[in-house]
Amino acid sequence: MKELFSIDLKDYDPNDSVFRRPSARAVIIKDNIIAMVYSVKERYYKFPGGGIKDGEDISVALAREVKEEVGLVVKPESISEFGSVMRRQKSNYTDNTIFEQENYYFWCECEENVVDQNLDDYEKEAEFILKYVDIDEAIKVNSEYKSDDFFDEIMIQREKKVLELVKIHLGR
Repeated sequence: MKELFSIDLKDYDPNDSVFRRPSARAVIIKDNIIAMVYSVKERYYKFPGGGIKDGEDISVALAREVKEEVGLVVKPESISEFGSVMRRQKSNYTDNTIFEQENYYFWCECEENVVDQNLDDYEKEAEFILKYVDIDEAIKVNSEYKSDDFFDEIMIQREKKVLELVKIHLGR
């Protein structure tokens, strides 16, 4: 998969241990708007998706995470690569650890029916909902996002930049 860009804060000791958490994320366009996870509490947008379990097929992880986060059912035959973003920074959970996350973004389509979300505790706390939004609105909201958690700010900056690349790809 082609690399879209990378984020490396170099805020860690290169000799630290590395915690890898690859993720699969969906780019879903319907009627010229984009399906995003919206955090009602934190007021940001992110692409539906999340962590790939050890040994899990990436397309299976993508479908599972999209269904859990926003209740959309991915059509497996519609999945195609968009690009990846590598993120490296000091872990905010574990001392002497580098957080490394390869984020794989895929174009995909979903079935019309929406099923119930199955959110993790932190996702419930952030009040994740499915929101179809104009891409410019999502970029604007993420551009204005500020948080006490610098780790989250980096994630939202990544999502904003991917949104900008999706917009360019769509010719808008």
